[in-house]
Amino acid sequence: MSSGSTQRVFQLRVDPLTGHSEWVVIEEEEENDGGEIFKNSQQALLATTSYLDMLNDSRRNRAYREAIDKTITNPCHVLDIGAGTGLLSMMAARAMGYGDSTTCCNSQGTVTACESYLPMVKLMRKVLRFNVLERNIRVFNKRSDELKLGVDITSRADVLVSEILDSELLGEGLIPTLQHAHDMLLVENPVTVPYRATTYGQLVESTFLWKLHDLYSNETNAYDGIHLVPTGFDSILSAKSQQYALHCDPIGEEMKLLSEPFKIFEFDFWKRPDSHGETKLLIKATNDGQVQAVISWWILQLDREGTIFYSTAPRWISLPVNTSAGDWCDHWKQCVWFVPGKGIPISKDEVIHLNAVHNDTSISYNLHAQIPRTEVTSDGFKGGNFQLMLSPERIGIYGNIEWRSAMLTAIRNALKGRVDPLCIVADDNVYLALLTLHLSKTSYVISLFPGLRDKGLQYLQAIADANGFSMNRVEVLEKKKTCLTMHDTHQRKVDLLIGEPFYYGNDGMLPWQNLRFWKERTLLDSVLAEDAIILPYKGMLKACAMSLPDLWNSRRCLCKIEGFEHSVVNRTLGACGELPESQEGPYLPCFIWQSGEYKKLSESFTVMEFDFSKPISKSHGKVQVEFAEPGICHGFVLWIDWVMDLENSIVISTGPDKRYWKQGVKLLSKPVAVGVHGSKAMTECCEAVIEASFEPSSGDLIFGHVFSSGPKLQGPH
Repeated sequence: MSSGSTQRVFQLRVDPLTGHSEWVVIEEEEENDGGEIFKNSQQALLATTSYLDMLNDSRRNRAYREAIDKTITNPCHVLDIGAGTGLLSMMAARAMGYGDSTTCCNSQGTVTACESYLPMVKLMRKVLRFNVLERNIRVFNKRSDELKLGVDITSRADVLVSEILDSELLGEGLIPTLQHAHDMLLVENPVTVPYRATTYGQLVESTFLWKLHDLYSNETNAYDGIHLVPTGFDSILSAKSQQYALHCDPIGEEMKLLSEPFKIFEFDFWKRPDSHGETKLLIKATNDGQVQAVISWWILQLDREGTIFYSTAPRWISLPVNTSAGDWCDHWKQCVWFVPGKGIPISKDEVIHLNAVHNDTSISYNLHAQIPRTEVTSDGFKGGNFQLMLSPERIGIYGNIEWRSAMLTAIRNALKGRVDPLCIVADDNVYLALLTLHLSKTSYVISLFPGLRDKGLQYLQAIADANGFSMNRVEVLEKKKTCLTMHDTHQRKVDLLIGEPFYYGNDGMLPWQNLRFWKERTLLDSVLAEDAIILPYKGMLKACAMSLPDLWNSRRCLCKIEGFEHSVVNRTLGACGELPESQEGPYLPCFIWQSGEYKKLSESFTVMEFDFSKPISKSHGKVQVEFAEPGICHGFVLWIDWVMDLENSIVISTGPDKRYWKQGVKLLSKPVAVGVHGSKAMTECCEAVIEASFEPSSGDLIFGHVFSSGPKLQGPH
């Protein structure tokens, strides 16, 4: 290992099997010519971020390069805010002649790059050094509002280059960042890349989107007697009123478009923006329907003349000439704003009022028909002040009749013959607590609510009367405990231990990290009755070979980006594709249905099983897989099916056909052509051996694969 100074970075790490979080020290090797900046297991420190996907977005990179080359034609002072790997800084330096041996090196131009995240600053310095530009770009490990004129920089900048945009446009602090820059860091009337951003919207009807927020209406079709959102408590359990980033192309055919696209807000980067803005629009309906959502996107004008554009619009939108579009990317999506309740009924040619408001970081909408109709469910809360906010996917699950029916059958069967049962809900599922209390009028329920905690208790208290139970039959432990004693269970043994499993706040976790339920079941072993029933009974790790070209391309190794070498960042950013044989990429949690083009190449298969009737233990599985369809295999998609009964007749699947759950993806370093054995469609491989093991001490899953075109296969190495 080469010598050099070692610095420390603190990273918040969550133990997936306990839910406990701690700050850990990550050592960085500042001088390592092999490209390794973080030691050992920390090499994929930034793998869960969107940096790699963004840097693989060729149309974004090209649009910025063309605009910077066009805009910066003379030596000047350029400020790059949120510099990341320094790509825009290097483009600006090159535009002024730095790094070009054919250009005079006496340029008076200056590039100032500020980046607040220390691990990214380390990567940037590495990239600049590799591209021989470290002497031409001054790097500050600060937020831009921490830069001091006369201290950090000697003069105001003539040009601002930046990419501090999220799917909503404003969520990364674009407005306050521009305000401070114009006040303290930029000359009057500066040149900026981008020049302007404009947000657009469209009214749509969509049953799928409606089910992601209107639990009150959807549970009226349930026959289980449970009222998660009782009458008069319309918003006690709901998704937050905000814009949600979502890939809308996959559900385009399921949506009815109810208006033409309309312009909402325009933000000019070259002048100081206002913190508050409001626009009122009259929108003419193009179809009969129910306005259930506003789909929005933005178009970026990168140059002053309006010849270079970038758009996040869905594919059904016609775009301006010279607009970069067509490549799939995950760092920018469309946004969805849910219209409260069932939405607003509208007829073709009818006019609807839309009032849009923005603050420093977000945009919100209010809609109402021009002619008053029956009252639309209010977004306000009736029946008290408490609200439990959950993700749209969780709202969708709670309103799903098939899911509720499966849970109802499983819990009812488990409670048969039980007198005064003591039940523990181990996870954050409020439905299971209500269902148990409803099915057994003599049961006593202890809800651990490890993530919800007091929020879960307040929710149960608020809806107890409406669901016909008394709070003296239910308890939420005041303090989070690693294990329970007989004192906690009032000297009684537990008859029923249940979970979905679902853990509040763990939306970004990999599927097998919900095996936290198995860990917690193990810690509860001493208080379980000998004949205690545990639901789910077991978990099955399932997998499927898939073609995932868009996802793979977004996570592939970087080489040159618009002429600048970036290979030194691959390991730290968690690259998955085109890796050297000795390296493996990280698992990616994602919704497969939102991952661009995809195709199943094999049947779903079980890799291993987890038996929850026994304490947690190391598990192993090995299976031979045949490919049912020809194609290019980019990786394996993994998920867990939860088996809710001994007969395996009640199974809650979280696979790629289910839109409410994220799957885990293991991308291949090199795509493999596969086909059907013995057919003309077969190209190279017709079979594969999959081998996996689960380590209970860490929650890690080790997954190996070997492809073969013949019947005799060796195990993975």
